[in-house]
Amino acid sequence: MRGLKEKVVIVTGAAGGIGRALCRRFVEEDAQVVALDLDADRLTRLAEELAPLGRPILHLVTDITDLSVVEASVARAVERFGKIDALVNNAGWDVAKPFLETSPELWDKLIAINLKGPLNLHKAVLPHMVAADGGSVVNIASDAGRVGSSGEAVYSACKGGVIAFTKTMARECARNNIRLNVVCPGPTDTPLLQSFVGEGEYGQKVYEGLKRAIPLKRLGRPEDLEGIVAFLASDDSVFATGQVISISGGLTMHG
Repeated sequence: MRGLKEKVVIVTGAAGGIGRALCRRFVEEDAQVVALDLDADRLTRLAEELAPLGRPILHLVTDITDLSVVEASVARAVERFGKIDALVNNAGWDVAKPFLETSPELWDKLIAINLKGPLNLHKAVLPHMVAADGGSVVNIASDAGRVGSSGEAVYSACKGGVIAFTKTMARECARNNIRLNVVCPGPTDTPLLQSFVGEGEYGQKVYEGLKRAIPLKRLGRPEDLEGIVAFLASDDSVFATGQVISISGGLTMHG
């Protein structure tokens, strides 16, 4: 990709399945990666895994639901590298339950991680991009936020909110040469999906049913997302903003 060399890229949820693939891709593109996650042990393992590639990452334990913590991590990144060129809001979490079986406590946690978390990152990072008169944000939402998903009502609402928020911010930030776009994964083979479908015979049936429903006849993999995210963070996409792109193997084809 053009223009990723030496760019400073923040990735949230960096120690998870998709986050790890994204961090690896940005390191391979010779970017400076700032990896944020709540899991200290997995962050350390990620840093060790990527070290042989020759571009050490800055890994910071960060609770994205706490704005003061997010601001402190962003400040450390700016202190280290002097700038932030790209932000990838990848962190997410869900529990599969029919809405009527959920509680307000669960709603609060889902909203805090999946909606408030990205808002906190935008609040902390965008002023640095405004000052630099440029930058790129890639928000990882979900096809659940585009077309709905049974058992994921509040999660879908959060991801739909992220999509609408991104479009609005793309309009607000265009004058500052800041581009914001959304990538919406379909069913992707990660620990989160495994927890969603469950274990045993029933879980396996759900898992196989998802695969059959996808025209390309397989679930997504974390590495299926890294190319489009790198593209949207790069100079190859300088005229793309406010766009929503589904990476679902054709499961959803809505405009």
